[in-house]
Amino acid sequence: MTDLDPQQAAARTWFESLRDRICAEFVAIEREAGSNASFEYAPWDRIDPSGEPGGGGVRGVMKGKVFEKVGVNVSTVGGTFEGDFAKSIHGAGDDPRFFATGISLVAHMTNPHVPAVHMNCRFLNTTKRWFGGGGDLNPPLPIEEDTADFHATMKAACDAHDPAHYERFRDWAETYFYIPHRKVSRGAGGIFFDHLDGDFETNFAFTRDVGEAFLDAYPRIVRRRMDTPFDAADEAQMLEWRGRYAEFNLVYDRGTLFGLKTGGNIDAILMSLPPRATWS
Repeated sequence: MTDLDPQQAAARTWFESLRDRICAEFVAIEREAGSNASFEYAPWDRIDPSGEPGGGGVRGVMKGKVFEKVGVNVSTVGGTFEGDFAKSIHGAGDDPRFFATGISLVAHMTNPHVPAVHMNCRFLNTTKRWFGGGGDLNPPLPIEEDTADFHATMKAACDAHDPAHYERFRDWAETYFYIPHRKVSRGAGGIFFDHLDGDFETNFAFTRDVGEAFLDAYPRIVRRRMDTPFDAADEAQMLEWRGRYAEFNLVYDRGTLFGLKTGGNIDAILMSLPPRATWS
């Protein structure tokens, strides 16, 4: 992969710094719970179909007392899309070359009262340049206070840039994170945006604020619920809901497909899957 230009380098550096701060906060929560769990990091390299180096990334996974399994990945890859896949990517229909850098996070929690969560932010270059991402809450046992807190924090991040952002990106999340064969939403929603092109600095600032909003809201919700008592029925509900989460990620999620189609690291791509799940 060739040297990064200033915009690509700035995005990669920020995604990696966000990873470091999120992981540090999650480890701090484990320490508060009396656990010595830490992230294990596994770097990986990608070879482009052309045979040239195609970048790579780092998969980070922690299994602890509060976080039954949390994965935080960063990657920076580039090269050429294979076959017809380019036609499905914004701006790549006539030129299959691409660059992508980003962070992706999924947390599955031990306590059913603590919502699972997904967050990602990314910067992609084809013949166009754009940001995408968002975050969504996935509680097995929804609690209105937590859902409202998460949405309010995301709304504040949106409102600082465009009053129309929150409603648009909230609705986009409701549409995207829907499981058609179950006819249910994947969780309690959040925001989702994609193909945010135009002025780099404006869109990069918004994407950074989305990442900061996640880092603000989610640890607060975890600390609020992680000591709540739960019983076997609560855990059974959590495991059943995790099954639906797995179905969505394997059948519909575009990030999963992108990783597989571009020769990404399989363990990093599938780190989003829960450690345990049930299908009754």
